[in-house]
Amino acid sequence: MSFLNSVLKIFVGDKSKQDVKKITPTVKLITSLDENVSILSNDELRNKTEDFKSLINESTKTLNKQIDKLESEVEINQDFDKKEDLYNEIDKLKDEIYLLTEKTLNEILPEAYAVIKETAKRFKNNKQIKVKANNFDREISATRDYVNLDNNHAVWNNSWDAAGKPITWDMVHYDVQLIGGIAMHQGKIAEMQTGEGKTLVATLPVYLNALSGKGVHLVTVNDYLAKRDSAWMAPIYEFHGLSVDCIDYYKPNSEERKKAYQADITFGTNNEFGFDYLRDNMANSPGDLVQRPHHYAIVDEVDSVLVDDARTPLIISGATPKGDIHEFNELKPKIESIVSVQRKYLTSLLSESKKMILDGDEEEGSFNLLRVYRGIPKNKALIKYLSEEGVKQLLQKTENFYMQDNNREMPKIDKELYYVIDEKNNQIDLTDKGIEFLSGKDDPNFFIMPEIGIEVSKIESQNFEPKKEASLKEILYRDFGIKSERIHTLSQLLKAYALFEKDTQYVVMENKVMIVDEQTGRIMDGRRYSDGLHQAIEAKENVKIEAATQTFATITLQNYFRMYKKLSGMTGTAVTEAGELWEIYKLDVVEIPTNRPIARDDKEDLIYKTKREKYNGVIDEVTKLSKQGRPILIGTTSVEISEVLGKMLGIRNVPHNILNAKLHKKEADIVSQAGNPGQVTIATNMAGRGTDIKLSDEVKKNGGLAIIGTERHDSRRVDRQLRGRAGRQGDPGSSQFYVSLEDNLMRLFGSDKIAKLMDRMGLEEGEVIQHSMITKSIERAQKKVEENNFGIRKRLLEYDDVMSAQREVIYKRRYNALFGDRLKVDIANMIYDTTEIIVENNKLENDYKNFEFELIRYFSFKTDISNEQFSSMSSEEITDKIYNSALKHYLEKIQESAVLAFPVIKNVYETQKDKFKRIVVPFTDGIKTLQVITDLEKAYNSKGEQLVKDFEKNISLAIIDDSWKTHLRKMDELKQSVQLAVHEQKDPLLIYKFESFELFKGMIDQVNKDILSFLFKGEIPKENSNNISEARSKKKTALQTSKEEIPNMDELSARNRAAGNNQANNRERVETIIRDQPKIGRNDKVFIKNIKSGESKQVKFKQAEPLILKGEWVIFNKN
Repeated sequence: MSFLNSVLKIFVGDKSKQDVKKITPTVKLITSLDENVSILSNDELRNKTEDFKSLINESTKTLNKQIDKLESEVEINQDFDKKEDLYNEIDKLKDEIYLLTEKTLNEILPEAYAVIKETAKRFKNNKQIKVKANNFDREISATRDYVNLDNNHAVWNNSWDAAGKPITWDMVHYDVQLIGGIAMHQGKIAEMQTGEGKTLVATLPVYLNALSGKGVHLVTVNDYLAKRDSAWMAPIYEFHGLSVDCIDYYKPNSEERKKAYQADITFGTNNEFGFDYLRDNMANSPGDLVQRPHHYAIVDEVDSVLVDDARTPLIISGATPKGDIHEFNELKPKIESIVSVQRKYLTSLLSESKKMILDGDEEEGSFNLLRVYRGIPKNKALIKYLSEEGVKQLLQKTENFYMQDNNREMPKIDKELYYVIDEKNNQIDLTDKGIEFLSGKDDPNFFIMPEIGIEVSKIESQNFEPKKEASLKEILYRDFGIKSERIHTLSQLLKAYALFEKDTQYVVMENKVMIVDEQTGRIMDGRRYSDGLHQAIEAKENVKIEAATQTFATITLQNYFRMYKKLSGMTGTAVTEAGELWEIYKLDVVEIPTNRPIARDDKEDLIYKTKREKYNGVIDEVTKLSKQGRPILIGTTSVEISEVLGKMLGIRNVPHNILNAKLHKKEADIVSQAGNPGQVTIATNMAGRGTDIKLSDEVKKNGGLAIIGTERHDSRRVDRQLRGRAGRQGDPGSSQFYVSLEDNLMRLFGSDKIAKLMDRMGLEEGEVIQHSMITKSIERAQKKVEENNFGIRKRLLEYDDVMSAQREVIYKRRYNALFGDRLKVDIANMIYDTTEIIVENNKLENDYKNFEFELIRYFSFKTDISNEQFSSMSSEEITDKIYNSALKHYLEKIQESAVLAFPVIKNVYETQKDKFKRIVVPFTDGIKTLQVITDLEKAYNSKGEQLVKDFEKNISLAIIDDSWKTHLRKMDELKQSVQLAVHEQKDPLLIYKFESFELFKGMIDQVNKDILSFLFKGEIPKENSNNISEARSKKKTALQTSKEEIPNMDELSARNRAAGNNQANNRERVETIIRDQPKIGRNDKVFIKNIKSGESKQVKFKQAEPLILKGEWVIFNKN
């Protein structure tokens, strides 16, 4: 591939050079304006911002007038179809305004960038800048120490506090930084090396895009950076009258946070931006909203947010009934027992296999060795043995033999195992022996899932009386639910014990299990593994098991950031993920040249056979470098390794600091010392991103910072981030990675050629090899992992896109209800859609009586269409006639309700208006009661119409929210259950899409019916003001925000495989006994019935199969 790339570069050219070449003319244009801008007075420089804003407003003036005109037409137009067309026209005009604004911004870009560059220069060269004071200066002088008023003038100082750190402005944009600023304005990612000033570069596109007044979001990975950067860069923007704020200073849903979003430029963390979006879509009044429409965002460390965290869901949840009831503690002894039994058996078997291979019995010895490898792949004795000459090749040869013909022979290997571990895919499967062990002799069916469809058919065939039949079915469902939850709990516990290691994937601090970010080594506070895995680890570590919660709202970061009209980013490492960033986000990566050439010496990797030899080599090199007066940064991949190296350095009396997830609070102090002569800093990957190590002249003379990597990470980006700590702004430095054949990457994905080469060379203990060929081989292994991870993320995105499309529909409906301006159109559409469903379903069955019943049930009126007309008219004709009648009936009812309610409102207003501002009015449909909050004065002035509007809004929001919560739970269950389809050679994704569409369609239909039923039946209180009371602040439900680590689809499939196998085995045994009809073909049509609702329909068997598998539908004979 590298040869092909070289050939392509010869003919096509280097992409990074082409990108820079396209931008260079604009850079020259900006620099050519330097002289003109430099002669402007301070006031003239500031006035440029108003000139730019005027140009933008002028370009969109005509379209804004058209929108105002259309909105006036909407108010007076009573035709709902026409209203909908007008709203669509308004939306199109808003899209045109965005395009026109972008065109204007591109035209003013050179001058705008020149203005910001000149502003930075004046702040650097002057301790104070004096200008005529305007209202904005006077306003911020009260809260900003760097702005002082002097009569009619404002004095801006060039020193201020940036999140607790005093700074004096000393930066001016380089030409290469202008390239980065242009790339980001174009909606691209600027990849810039460490020390090249990404924060300063961002000032250019942030200023330019803030001129439109639509808001710019600058997104960071943690709140420290958000607060620091907002304070650090604020004076540059504020000097030009642009407001700046940071959402992380304020509490969610507060007025202060709402004001922060109204600022021209808003800083914040990726999590808080996402959570605020979810909170806004749980709001009950427009005044509760904090965010504006998503206009433009720049994401700092964009690869971390949009790649590493892309599939991480942000979740707002609340208490769920019986959420603290689980079986983790009860099942834990069983798992501890099975893990212990397997470990003991395989440890003994490993010793036997070593002896057999040594004695020449390679066939039996390698058979046993493969069994050990599939049962305890992370065993240290096994890893050490596999590093010996020829052993790994023997294992691979044996594994290839048993894997041929789609693993046909592998059951022979797994026969004596209790469970099998697939380390590459992070999966674990129980074997039949394992299930038998866990079930025990007393209850062999302890983990066997009942086959719901067949068991229901058995009950129905007995002709019991209805009550007894319902009771038996309830017992069956309860048994199914208990066993399903038990198998799930069991599989998560097994994964916790066999796959997750303390101080590697997580740490235990303050009696809590806290996840460690594999990319940075930092603790991810507040994040939990999903799907019960975190609870399983808590049970394993004997800490408090947190109660389960119910999801109220959720979104992944990749879907949140795809909502922005324009998105761009900046990072030091994005090229390796360029394909993914383009395919998912349509973000192109532009490599920005460095201001000075990189002087860092990146050495070829050193390869050892064992970890022990590798660590000894690291310690020898660190001791030597420290004596030379060079600071050393040692990068490790886990807390455990950092502590091991710390002990080894301690034995040699080498002073050092350790920085890992356990000691993260000392990060600032440790990093500040990391550039001192001879200083040794051992750090997990948390030192590889966002850490700036500055060097003294003495250190530079000694050779600069030395980077020592103790292991190659799965991702090349993480290694590049670590390397990037040295060689900042042309500083000298070096980087060296130490690798062993026992490292995870080499064991799982490394080339066999390396192991064979080391065997042929007959290397003695401690000897090392170093060659560019081997370094490239390691990078190829990393590419394998990256491609695998991209495949997982891309597949998960397809699942996520289904939820995203549904969320978009629901949140749009919710938004319309919240503001009310388009709600009447939505209600009209609900009436039409519900009418269409009623007509089509009953027309199909030719059931006139049910047709009449459903019209009364949902619309509260009797149709004038006779039985004969119902039979003779087409569905379209009946639908149109009923829709017009129902809509007319509804509008008359609403108008009448306002008239009837007005005397009550009038009475309360005239007697108690000083006492009440907002009032609560109870509405009822005869079954449920809804408390509607309305503004007393508005309800009085509108003669009751405002009350009716609030009634429509309240009932719509209440039903949509309740249905959406239930739907989220069903979608979670569906995502898990469809993984069983892999056993029948079906694609779970296709079934998920089909089933989720049916679920969503059913939910929308039910939401429409429930809303309409209440609206048509809702009774408004008449001449009785006793039921009306003052509206008090609603007590807020206790909500939790969290980010969950979610398993990939392969892991979900594996997790369900045990249950699926049990189900499949059980099904086979039962079918041989009860089948009394011919086998059904996949394309044969069958009748199925919903066992809960009684609904029946005819579908092809291949469509019915996934529904039957879920246990909610059964096949029945209509004859």
